[in-house]
Amino acid sequence: MKSIFGILLVALLVFTFYMENKSEPTSLSESTFGKAEEYDQLIDIEEGEVSETTPVENYPGPNVGDKAIDFKLDTLSGESVTLSELKGKKVILNFWATWCPPCKEEMPIMQEFYTKYGKDIEILAINIDPQYNVKEYQKAMELTFPILLDKDDKINNAYDILTVPTTYIIDEQGTITNKQIGAITSLESFTALIK
Repeated sequence: MKSIFGILLVALLVFTFYMENKSEPTSLSESTFGKAEEYDQLIDIEEGEVSETTPVENYPGPNVGDKAIDFKLDTLSGESVTLSELKGKKVILNFWATWCPPCKEEMPIMQEFYTKYGKDIEILAINIDPQYNVKEYQKAMELTFPILLDKDDKINNAYDILTVPTTYIIDEQGTITNKQIGAITSLESFTALIK
């Protein structure tokens, strides 16, 4: 009796599979698997590297045209900085980590930019791994722009940061005018983002 029930169950499964494929004959055809361009949305992000085919506005978090999310964080020296208090001044908001090689590559360029334009444009570098020795990192890299510590990941989560470095350019009214995922590798590229 058990073997008859087993045979009937297998026959029912085969029949169901046959009927599903008969109603949609193209569901398992070769042409379905040949549409590689439909699967081009996979992103290979490794340490700040972004696929060139994925527009920045498709990433989560605030995008160009959105109001920047306000926050208040402490600097390495213990002073508090509130983003909205900088209204009336352009701001470069950079999310980074001490373990990130592209961030380390970008830091001297940000410092050069800050030295040249720091009185007109504020740089706020938000560190997302303050459990490490960020102060020693700042000293070794000779950085003079404000480094903010996101100790509880609230700002990192609010901006929905997926990879570091990620940089936002915020205008005098608090609106995001540019978003860069990945390292900015030259002073010219940095300057072009501001315009």
